[in-house]
Amino acid sequence: MAKPAKLAVTNQKGGVGKTTVAINVAGALADRGREVLFVDLDPQGNATENLGMMEAYDEQPPSLFNVLTEPDKRDAITEITRTHPAMGIDVVPSNIDMTAAERELTLSRRGAEQLALALDGVDDAYDYILVDCPPNLGDLVDNALYATQNVLIPALAETTSKRAFELLHDHITMLEGDYQDEDLSIREVGVVTNRIDVRKKQAKEMVDWINEAYPDVPVWEIRERAAIQRSLDEGASLFEVEPECDQREAFESIAASLDEQFGMAEVEP
Repeated sequence: MAKPAKLAVTNQKGGVGKTTVAINVAGALADRGREVLFVDLDPQGNATENLGMMEAYDEQPPSLFNVLTEPDKRDAITEITRTHPAMGIDVVPSNIDMTAAERELTLSRRGAEQLALALDGVDDAYDYILVDCPPNLGDLVDNALYATQNVLIPALAETTSKRAFELLHDHITMLEGDYQDEDLSIREVGVVTNRIDVRKKQAKEMVDWINEAYPDVPVWEIRERAAIQRSLDEGASLFEVEPECDQREAFESIAASLDEQFGMAEVEP
């Protein structure tokens, strides 16, 4: 199998539904027959909990923390990977020890490269690797950006998102500068405008602004629906729990666009 498509789902602003988007994009890709690895890089473990794997969050080492901070433990990524029983995706869960990861990676000489090195040992088994990032711009996000070099940006349809976009772009430019000897180039694969309330004038204005600000990448709109949260409460995506939800089509569109952008061949029925 060729190397997989890798993407980081990230926005330094919290509360934008980043994990919700990541889980449902993973569900949409799996529904298209893709082999998916989902990495929960957030020390808070929201994706781990929403995928029904919270027991892994409190497990003893080895954990993702050890994989990232101890070179001789990188191979343990296969040991900690779990298969989601309903979605059929593989998951690298977060762990409570990840709360100390930022400090350890900051002390490492090549701290931004550790996730990439770990994924090198498993990526031939997958079509896609999705990394759900923490809501900040630190060493863990640097690891996700360096490892994937592709970014899917969730955002809310509110004016505070403008500053979040600016901060993310500045951070990406800085990281590319740090690795200019490697010609590091991080590409935006799309923006997901999340939890849109069409009754609000500000939401429409912000959607228009995002489309104008991103003329060369796809911009998707996800309406606010209780069914999306119910799916997470059940530990899976819309595709397993609420397949009749009208927002399923939006996530299918994201998955189809990713397949097109990454040149994925059609999966045999």
